[in-house]
Amino acid sequence: MVFGSSRSVGNWLLDDLPPDVFERLAKDLTLVPFSWGAVIYESGVHMESVFFPTTSHVSLLYTMINGATAEMGLVGNEGVVGISLFMGGDRTPNRAVVQGAGEALQLNGTAVRTEFGRGGEFQRLLLRYTWTLITQISQTAVCNRLHSVKQRLCRWLLMTQDRTQSDHVQMTHQFVSKMLGVRREGVTHVAHELQEQGLISYVRGQVKIIDRRGLESGACECYTVVREEHVRSLRVGEEQGRLLTVGDRRRAPRRTGTDRRGSQIAPGTGDVSFS
Repeated sequence: MVFGSSRSVGNWLLDDLPPDVFERLAKDLTLVPFSWGAVIYESGVHMESVFFPTTSHVSLLYTMINGATAEMGLVGNEGVVGISLFMGGDRTPNRAVVQGAGEALQLNGTAVRTEFGRGGEFQRLLLRYTWTLITQISQTAVCNRLHSVKQRLCRWLLMTQDRTQSDHVQMTHQFVSKMLGVRREGVTHVAHELQEQGLISYVRGQVKIIDRRGLESGACECYTVVREEHVRSLRVGEEQGRLLTVGDRRRAPRRTGTDRRGSQIAPGTGDVSFS
């Protein structure tokens, strides 16, 4: 795939790579479209690629023997789908379903393993992201056990908005019930309550977020825990990047400014936008 001179592709991990590392991977990157509801991979299937979302976001779901499902994690342009491929396995117990239509960059398994095996910046970025994903998955497990459907739906809407940077979220009650692992009737009741409170409007599978502050007040602490871990990881990564640049004068200079990630962090607030 050919990239412009600016080299910003819209995925934090790829945009954070040093130029020489990115150039090694560029020839193996393929832009692929993701449609809403499409299954990227099923559980137990041999994995041959990873995907770096750019304008899409993907739900990681676990399906029980009886067919019941629940969302384990949500991946947008801050991360990568398919971590088991570089974490020592080529199969995963979960399935990946597109929650937000858009595009992603696909990287074949051979290129992933080869570059990861070099032990450089690519490996560091992927491991740092994997830690934030583990935090999200762990917090989701706690949330599903201890918190109400309303709190969980507020958290889900906020996480989705973070990754779309849009007030409009595509959502059917049936789809969200599978994400949260609850009955459809429970989602319908809570969505109606949020609408009556003026936090959202809901028409024919489309949600408009009207009052984000209100959703944050209605969400549980799990949303803040996961968000702050992402922010902390970003700051740690930026500091490590500066130290590595000082320690290795042979490295090409890193790009500066917000455009390399497309993220905005409000000074002193810790708010992060996945866009």
